[in-house]
Amino acid sequence: MVDQTARTDVEMRTMAKVTRRLLPFLMLCYFIAYLDRVNVGFAGVTMRGDLGLSAAAFGGAAGIFFIAYFLLEVPSNLALDRFGARVWIARIMFTWGLISGAQAFVVGETSFDVVRFLLGCAEAGFFPGIIFFLTLWFPSAYRARIVGMFMVAIPISTVIGAPISGWLLRNLDGAMGLHGWQWVFIVEALPALVLAFAVYFYLTDRPREAAWLTPEESGWLQARLDAERAHRESRHSISWRRAVVDRRVWGFGFVYMGLNIPQYGLSFFLPQIVKAFGLSDVETGFVTAIPYAVGAVGMILWSRSSDRTGERKWHTVIPLLCITVGMLAAAALPNPALRMACFCLAGFGFFAVYASFWAMPTAILSGTGAAAGIAAINSIGNLGGYFGPQVFGIVKDRTGGDAGGLLFFAACALVGAGIVLLLGHDASLERAPTQAAARAPTRA
Repeated sequence: MVDQTARTDVEMRTMAKVTRRLLPFLMLCYFIAYLDRVNVGFAGVTMRGDLGLSAAAFGGAAGIFFIAYFLLEVPSNLALDRFGARVWIARIMFTWGLISGAQAFVVGETSFDVVRFLLGCAEAGFFPGIIFFLTLWFPSAYRARIVGMFMVAIPISTVIGAPISGWLLRNLDGAMGLHGWQWVFIVEALPALVLAFAVYFYLTDRPREAAWLTPEESGWLQARLDAERAHRESRHSISWRRAVVDRRVWGFGFVYMGLNIPQYGLSFFLPQIVKAFGLSDVETGFVTAIPYAVGAVGMILWSRSSDRTGERKWHTVIPLLCITVGMLAAAALPNPALRMACFCLAGFGFFAVYASFWAMPTAILSGTGAAAGIAAINSIGNLGGYFGPQVFGIVKDRTGGDAGGLLFFAACALVGAGIVLLLGHDASLERAPTQAAARAPTRA
């Protein structure tokens, strides 16, 4: 046994070292993943006209990615648990890099649908795999802020990627006989191929295998995580088979769908909405990035607030209500500046919600059950990535405007907030493991 002062010192030293080692690298990987997932929204500014795609056809192809994602999430995460994160995540990144670049060579609606579906197959399991991986390295008390810092890569990918995509659209159009949107797909796919090799050689699957930690540090961290896992399983022991049918898992999945329908729907069409303000391609990229910059700041501050207070439920509900209000107001207001202010409010909600939301299911899931449960939540929720752009595109084609689609987005976020209130959250599942870990011996 060690005294509490020594334990505090080793905890601070260990968690600082783990955070420095893993978080920036994982953020970079997710930055590239999310950019490759949503750059179709920027490409669509000119791609639709070149290929003769209707808004519904474009939205359907953009969203069909998530059908494949839905089908393969759980098998992919179980494979990650079996083969290890570094092997499986490297495989995911290499295959999605190849297929993301292949989007440059689609010639119509059918080929676009096929390549987007294959991209979903390739990337399935990446995000839930990383969330599961984080549970293997970060105790519950750190989880919201770490997930928040990791997922800040989402808005940053748009803040940085939108102007880059706009520049590629304008400046490389016609280069080597290719359209600008084709260069968007080709150039932005290359980093995934490079990072695939970096993942394999850089990541470590579990604390006990980390040569970059001292024996005292790896022993403390593994003991803390093992104690938390034992505590969770004494309260909620769920196998992977039970996890995928558990009512709470499905409830969280539908909450996530209520978030993803407006988040992805707006991501794929916001560049086209902004372009209609009369802006150039480059200006469209910069203006589109503004709500995501707001979201990046909100994600960091909100996740720290959630960890500091230990409160998860209302830290999830309030951002969902911000999305609802933002979408309702944007639907009603014709002025471009006011609409962008509404999209900024929604942008705060889109990204502030992530950390507190994912802290809730990871508090009740562990082991293989966590791998399957997290993947099931993500796969159910990511169906929203199909329905969001699909419904928005259909409504836009039929009405000629954006208001109907934005109202649909508002309703989905409101339903998600209601489900969170019904599910609730047992905060003791996050407090008690810390007490249990304090009694666990530090292993040399």
